[in-house]
Amino acid sequence: MKSKLVSVLCIVIFILIGCKNKNTNQALASIDLLRGDLLLCGDGQFGELKFSLSCNYETRETFDLAVALLHSFQYSEAEKAFVKVIDKDPNCPMAYWGVAMSIYHAAWFPPTNEDLVKGAQVLAVAKELNMDEKQRDYINAIDAFYSDWEQVDHKDRAKRFEKKMEEIYLKYPEDVEAAIFYTLALYSTRDRVGKEYKNEQKAGKILESLLESNPNHPGIAHYIIHNYDNPVLAPKGLETARKYAKIAPSSSHAQHMPSHIFTRLGIWEESIQSNIASAESARCYTQALGINEGFFEELHAVDYLVYAYLQKGDNLHAEEQYRIVRKLKDLYPLNVTAVIYPIAAIPSRIALENKNWGRAATLELQEINMNWEDFPWQKAIHHFAKSLGSSHTNKISLAKKEIETLEKLHQNLVSENNRSKFIQVTQVEIQIKTAKAWLHFKNNNKEEGLTLMQEAAAMERNTSLHPLTPGDVLPAIELLGDMLIALNRPQEALVAYEENLVQHPERFNGIYGAAIAARKSKNSELASKYFKQLIKLTNESNSDRVELQEAHNFIGNEAI
Repeated sequence: MKSKLVSVLCIVIFILIGCKNKNTNQALASIDLLRGDLLLCGDGQFGELKFSLSCNYETRETFDLAVALLHSFQYSEAEKAFVKVIDKDPNCPMAYWGVAMSIYHAAWFPPTNEDLVKGAQVLAVAKELNMDEKQRDYINAIDAFYSDWEQVDHKDRAKRFEKKMEEIYLKYPEDVEAAIFYTLALYSTRDRVGKEYKNEQKAGKILESLLESNPNHPGIAHYIIHNYDNPVLAPKGLETARKYAKIAPSSSHAQHMPSHIFTRLGIWEESIQSNIASAESARCYTQALGINEGFFEELHAVDYLVYAYLQKGDNLHAEEQYRIVRKLKDLYPLNVTAVIYPIAAIPSRIALENKNWGRAATLELQEINMNWEDFPWQKAIHHFAKSLGSSHTNKISLAKKEIETLEKLHQNLVSENNRSKFIQVTQVEIQIKTAKAWLHFKNNNKEEGLTLMQEAAAMERNTSLHPLTPGDVLPAIELLGDMLIALNRPQEALVAYEENLVQHPERFNGIYGAAIAARKSKNSELASKYFKQLIKLTNESNSDRVELQEAHNFIGNEAI
């Protein structure tokens, strides 16, 4: 009798499991999950980790690879890897968690509505599965981000995720991944405008405590760099920046990310090497994807590469990179708004950093198979450059027209009522004030121009840099120094330039401006220091900048 009862129970359990698998498979069939071979360039090294919450032993290696890809923001490949786990073990709740995390993009741009629908659907399947308490905690944490997404905005949902991850971090102090994903959540809810860096410092402290015992973990190194990617904390991230690329050599993003710290500290040669490697890695992915479009990872690396070349006065290599970019019409992926930024920024930077005002005034938007009007922040960079170029070439009516366009683009951004774009709105406001300042100044309204330029510099002091960009197209405080030099107020200009060099060390124009201000202030010793710094900065760049010749002339005359 007992054996018969056991047999009946086994049959019932088998039927229930079979029904659950059937229901799970039916639910999954309606979700557009990414599948296919993983595109892993190089030798497939993405760091070392072991996430104990994976399910079947047979899927553990794939699951850990998926998490490693997730930590280096290889989001599409991470999702495909998590889906491979689902296909082998559809009752593994953490695989669904991984898919939801892969389309969140916590440190990047918000997910699209389609992504949010998909994430909610994936988690709905996961929540019906059997799981232990810890797995349930992880599922509930990411579900807090996707729940009610139509009624609750991105920032509030990100904060809910952060709070849930904090609970997991405190509840399971031995869980390394809980701590790491909590720091990612802290980064996603940081104050993107202010400069107190509370979240970043908190996250950095946690990550540093984990680094020694987990030296090859890709997430720890990566998130240290992100959290220290600002002028105040950047020195704390330098040692890690020099290690991250070696931890995850097969990740294009891992090759690029150290350059954020190098850029903050003005270490241009290391930034250049970092982004050459990143661009090459990105081209490997482009080939694997079978596309001819401009791939975001490559364009992002090239933007930083051009910026670094320009700071070394190396126009030759900057122009070489731009010649590649300006041929592009198709960009990939289309839903990544960041892919547009380098297209607008690179030509603007080359013109403005060289003070080539005629070139800036006549810039034309690159023809691409996307609508520029959908990208007001990026388009504003182009019109900002044109406005400065027009003012400096005394084309006052054209400068006014460009400012009107800037104001319309600003209003378009404001009307989106998207709190996650606050820093973009502020940056365009700074551009408008700066453009108006130079319009007034060149139209012989000097005092009004100076007042507006001072206001723009004050706004910039209180605004963090957008993490996408290597730097402002031209820093407002540096332009204030230029205006004070033009007003023959060199001592005030020197204060502005030196403040600029604290925030933007080793900038070519910042160093040159400081040298000129010191020379005009009759401080030959300080002028010599800055001119020598400029010469050293450009030692290996074979630069043709006229400012460099001026530096050599000053040092040569001083020696006579």
